[in-house]
Amino acid sequence: MQICSVCSDQTPKYRCPTCKIRYCSLGCYKRHKDTCVPLEQPPPVEPEAKDPVNTEPWTVEDLLHEDSITDKVPLQRLQLLGQSKELRDLLCNPHLRQLLRSVDGADNKYDAMKAAMQEPLFVEFSDRCLKIVDDEAKSSDAYDL
Repeated sequence: MQICSVCSDQTPKYRCPTCKIRYCSLGCYKRHKDTCVPLEQPPPVEPEAKDPVNTEPWTVEDLLHEDSITDKVPLQRLQLLGQSKELRDLLCNPHLRQLLRSVDGADNKYDAMKAAMQEPLFVEFSDRCLKIVDDEAKSSDAYDL
């Protein structure tokens, strides 16, 4: 069983997104953040480009019109996420909002998502999003029959 890395008293519920230590409360996080030292990350290995790669910026609209993606979620189902009271309630949590900002602002989205998925709150948020989209997909598939 783990204990809080700050107070050494309680069971930790959270993980610092910067240095990955575990802590139990907002008070412990506030005490920790002044002395937080980011984990050293190895410099990214850049693949050698043999062929010129298209470096034009892309937009969400570009992705919405790609027919080659099989796991694409239609815009109508994505809009259900904005209508969910459960998601709005979860988003009231400042820790979750900070996790989402850190993933959104990360240079390496894969590593950021991997780290965020260690947080039960983020997993709960992700599962809720998938359930909303998936439940709607199942119900609309039933109408297609």
